Amino acid sequence: MAREAERLRVELGERSYDIVIGEGLLADCGRLLAPVLARPRAVVVSDTTVADLYLDEVRRALRDGGIETDAITVPAGEGSKDFDQLRDLLEQLLALRLERRDTVLALGGGVIGDLAGFAAAILRRGIDFVQLPTTLLAQVDSSVGGKTAINSRHGKNLIGAFHQPRLVLADVAALASLPRRQLLAGYAEVLKYGLIGDFAFFEWLEKNAPALLAGDGEALRHAVAVSCRAKAAIVARDERETGDRALLNLGHTFAHALEAEAGYDGGLLHGEAVAVGLAMAFALSAELGLCPSQEVERLTRHLEAVGLPTSPAAVGLGEVEPSVLLAHMQQDKKVSDGRLTFILARGIGQAFISRDVDQARLAALLASRPAA
Repeated sequence: MAREAERLRVELGERSYDIVIGEGLLADCGRLLAPVLARPRAVVVSDTTVADLYLDEVRRALRDGGIETDAITVPAGEGSKDFDQLRDLLEQLLALRLERRDTVLALGGGVIGDLAGFAAAILRRGIDFVQLPTTLLAQVDSSVGGKTAINSRHGKNLIGAFHQPRLVLADVAALASLPRRQLLAGYAEVLKYGLIGDFAFFEWLEKNAPALLAGDGEALRHAVAVSCRAKAAIVARDERETGDRALLNLGHTFAHALEAEAGYDGGLLHGEAVAVGLAMAFALSAELGLCPSQEVERLTRHLEAVGLPTSPAAVGLGEVEPSVLLAHMQQDKKVSDGRLTFILARGIGQAFISRDVDQARLAALLASRPAA
């Protein structure tokens, strides 16, 4: 007998919504979505990879639930998060005569969630959308919290809007189709929650990462639920990142700089950049005398043990000048009055926000990272 799905609530007043975590949710999405749609019409936005795997199943389930559907497919990859693809998607949605009470369904990973969610945020000044995340990274992070965006040549996710979904359906069974590299990329975001404020979860991951990354359903479901519960609580306290929601960006100031330098061509996955960023954030914390070096070593050992990179050199960026990465960091969304905001740590599970990192110390750290 299939285990019952778990429901978590993101408490945001009239914009509150559920995160449903379980197996077989895509095949049952018509029944699950019907109560939250303003009217029974939806357009499924997916990418070429995910559409081949799940689009027919989802459209069939929607029809069985009495929901009229259309579908739009975009190219797979981070390159689709740009102005050209956003414009094309909006034009296609308008050509389908999508109305304000209709719904956009984002079926895919973080790229699709960001792109489709941003399109929904600005189409006819805002229509509903639902997240159907099919990657580990999207299920534990990008599908929850209402951040939607596209990239710019100036940096990642710099053009976007806060637009909360009406529902998130995290079908853990869909993770079985992920290549190991994609699963590992998502694992970096899972690990982040333990590093921010849940030492017990970090210890659980140290013991259970092999099973999780081998596709064990119970381990994956537990990791998704713990991660979503943590993010839902933070988003409920700070929807628009004016306070401690910034903690969710642990490692991301480094990661986004690395992604900007690498280009958005798929050569460097977001989660891989985040893994490097986590290691660098802890290394910077130790360099500033805030975090014991043993904690840095423990994190680095774990990242390396599961097969994630820990330095720019490990992702082919070891020769990049510190000044180049610093220039990318200056475009970070958390910059305030020209000062960089970093998420640092006093130890594993003890992250905090800092706005007074000395740039000379930061440049020295970047210069000290191994080049090969």
